Amino acid sequence: MIKPIIEFCVSNLASGSQKAMEILEKDYDLDVIEYGCLSHCGLCAETLFALVNGEVVTGDTPQELVENCLSVYRGKPDVLNDKKCGMSILRDVRS
Repeated sequence: MIKPIIEFCVSNLASGSQKAMEILEKDYDLDVIEYGCLSHCGLCAETLFALVNGEVVTGDTPQELVENCLSVYRGKPDVLNDKKCGMSILRDVRS
């Protein structure tokens, strides 16, 4: 099985997406990668974001960013099942 790739920009991590990255890194079924720049500078300056398999995903809070990243795979149980996408990971971001 190919793991979903979630990419974060180091500048956006400093703006608040660090907590979302830390939560997503706990799931060993995901490849979470940090880059120096993802070339989405306008978006990076405006909101929290990540690339999920190349697709831009945003969130106003780290919790929302995690939920939005995971929701890309809801309905695709061969990639991530609801148990993995569900409350066990999201509990961490709410604390």
